[in-house]
Amino acid sequence: MNGKSTQIAPTTVVVESPEATKRSSRTGLLCGLASYVCWGFIPLYFHAVSEVPPIVVLCHRIVWSVLFLIIVISLRSDWRLVWPVLRNRQAMLLLSAGAALIAVNWLVFIYAVMSKQLLQASLGYFINPLLSIVLGMVFLRERLRGWQWLAVGLGGVAVLNLAFRTGGFPWIALSLAGSFGFYGLVRKKVQIDSLRSLLVETIILLPPAAVVLALPLAHRVSPGAFGLLSLAGIVTAVPLILFGAALQRLTLSTMGFLQYVGPTLQFLVAIVAFHEALDPARLISFGLCWLAIAVYATDSVVTRDPQPVADEPE
Repeated sequence: MNGKSTQIAPTTVVVESPEATKRSSRTGLLCGLASYVCWGFIPLYFHAVSEVPPIVVLCHRIVWSVLFLIIVISLRSDWRLVWPVLRNRQAMLLLSAGAALIAVNWLVFIYAVMSKQLLQASLGYFINPLLSIVLGMVFLRERLRGWQWLAVGLGGVAVLNLAFRTGGFPWIALSLAGSFGFYGLVRKKVQIDSLRSLLVETIILLPPAAVVLALPLAHRVSPGAFGLLSLAGIVTAVPLILFGAALQRLTLSTMGFLQYVGPTLQFLVAIVAFHEALDPARLISFGLCWLAIAVYATDSVVTRDPQPVADEPE
């Protein structure tokens, strides 16, 4: 001891006023709605470039996303949060797995839009939250409550009904739900937010994307289509920026309900804009899926256990 008394400066706690909290929540709600509205209408963008092969569209999306995200991360001075992840071997292995999953997810979705199967893609994203709780049970040893089991069962019946009554395996719906579900599982293991993780993942995907774009197949793109493809980075990143802003201001419970806005809008776009047929078999599958979501959402409210939000790290 040096004989000098040590004084501890009082900690200043900043408490937001109710009005400031209300403004923050309102801003968060607007950002959350805007992000899911963007994702809901994104099929219109891919439909506009349907003259380009899906794999080429995917590669353009990767390249332009890398360029735009580098600009965004630099403007936000966030590189100090990215470098530790790049130097972490385990994190890079997990993000490499995430990159492969998101590439599959993007490619299947682009194909679904271009082949006029957006209804099935929409069903996949409705199923995704239900699949997420199953993956949590299998891989994270989470326990399901009775009503959650009912919701998962209804979702399973919806998929089986679609498979047996339409005469074809609903691989698009299951591929989208599965790839995004496993992507969320991988992301839970890495401490990085969605925007910065997407930068790392697209950088990992950049070399194979560049190889594909060097092939003759990728050169048959009209100037108009190329102009639209150059916007792919903005189309990809802007909803994520809004999503991140919403997560900072809203509870996970609120975000859990907002996540159904995207597939609902995709469902409407498929029927109204793309004129896809909603036959009785598909209508029954969607009805069962919506009932499953209602059961699951009600259980989440009653137990005060927020629904998982896709793409949100712990």
